Amino acid sequence: MGNGPVMLDILGKTLTAEDERRLLHPLVGGVILFARNYESPSQLAELTASIHALRTPPLLIAVDHEGGRVQRFREGFTRIPPMRELGKVWDDHPKRARHLAQQAGFVLASELRACGVDFSFTPVLDVDYGASGVIGDRAFHSDPQAIAELAHSLLLGLRQGGMPTVGKHFPGHGFVKADSHLEIPVDDRSYTDIELCDLIPFRQMVNYGLTAVMPAHVIYPKVDSRPAGFSSVWLKNVLRGEMGFEGCIFSDDLSMEGATVAGGIVQRAEAALNAGADMVLVCNKPESADELLAGLKWDMPAQSKARLAQMHGRPHSRTLVQLHEDADFIKALHEVAGIGMREGELPLV
Repeated sequence: MGNGPVMLDILGKTLTAEDERRLLHPLVGGVILFARNYESPSQLAELTASIHALRTPPLLIAVDHEGGRVQRFREGFTRIPPMRELGKVWDDHPKRARHLAQQAGFVLASELRACGVDFSFTPVLDVDYGASGVIGDRAFHSDPQAIAELAHSLLLGLRQGGMPTVGKHFPGHGFVKADSHLEIPVDDRSYTDIELCDLIPFRQMVNYGLTAVMPAHVIYPKVDSRPAGFSSVWLKNVLRGEMGFEGCIFSDDLSMEGATVAGGIVQRAEAALNAGADMVLVCNKPESADELLAGLKWDMPAQSKARLAQMHGRPHSRTLVQLHEDADFIKALHEVAGIGMREGELPLV
């Protein structure tokens, strides 16, 4: 059985019969995990093994694990700082900041891979304009070139740890104040304004080998009346056409308020897939997931299957305990744990 274009969440720390029913549906191709699904590294490893064992090829397993506010697994994992802390280091020591970004990516990916998670939806490539509370310190910097270079170093670290990369939120969520989880944000800037700033990190990261992109639930009316995640102008013409991106496109969560402009859950998924997404996410609404699985008709293009195949993490053989016996990992771990620490503080590892 091949995998489909839908990524869903699950209820708790182990698979229920209800979870298994959904995950065995032919439209499903992946699982996104949240803090409620986590208790300890050993529990997480058992959960991911049970998910991977359900199907061949195995379902993708993802998580939002960027660092700072957005780190789903905490107890037993290294504290990853908000990416803004790397931007602060950049201001005085760019070379040091790039090194720390690579170490952060290496630690982040190594720990998740040791527990069976295929990838994290990271890095955030949004430019910090000081307006967006939902982005805020998740952004590396206000300088798009600094973002591109730090994100490139993070990419190298993620790759070193066996993990692909997902740049978000294309073409940029940092300018608007509204939170697309709760509202439908509108960015009134011209395409030229966006291109000369927000698109710089995305364009450079495409050239660096970015594996996947997640578009924003933001409307840019001077470019298209539809949010970027439902816009073939943004996804097919700009991202694939002008920028030459050949990787995977994931929708942002279709349960978010910013997605409601496209209609009901089936209409949202159809709009995203028709616009160019390879996989759509539906989170935290089991009834919407069931409605989507009952109503969506979609034949996966061969290109989408090939792109999604690239999102599986590199095979790993070390447990988290074994990882903590590796000298290179321990060095990286202590460097990352010290990012943003004030003098006299002890790192959290």
